[in-house]
Amino acid sequence: MQSGNYLDMVRKLALALPSVEEGTSYGTPAFHLRGKYLARLLENGDTLVLRMDYDMRDLMLQCEPDVYYITDHYRDYPLVLVRLAAIDPTELYEHLQRAWLACAPKKLRDSYHPHV
Repeated sequence: MQSGNYLDMVRKLALALPSVEEGTSYGTPAFHLRGKYLARLLENGDTLVLRMDYDMRDLMLQCEPDVYYITDHYRDYPLVLVRLAAIDPTELYEHLQRAWLACAPKKLRDSYHPHV
């Protein structure tokens, strides 16, 4: 998959979540829920910076180091770097859902009924 296709994949998954909007962050495509950061593409177009709580991040870094990693810059933030060539879209969508749930106000969360 070429990097342009990664953006298309991330866009499709992120915008499937209620009230998510596409914008930019540091000059690259980014996705927010009512102004709260969910994810953005890195400049290389092949890596996604994804909101993820520290416990889940630590688990993902340990279990799937070929997919998830961090750099010193991101170490102190609830974010993980995702190699888009290595992640299954279904798994990425599940992580985007978690990020969305962490940011969504209660009323929006309560009205959300994901397809199972």
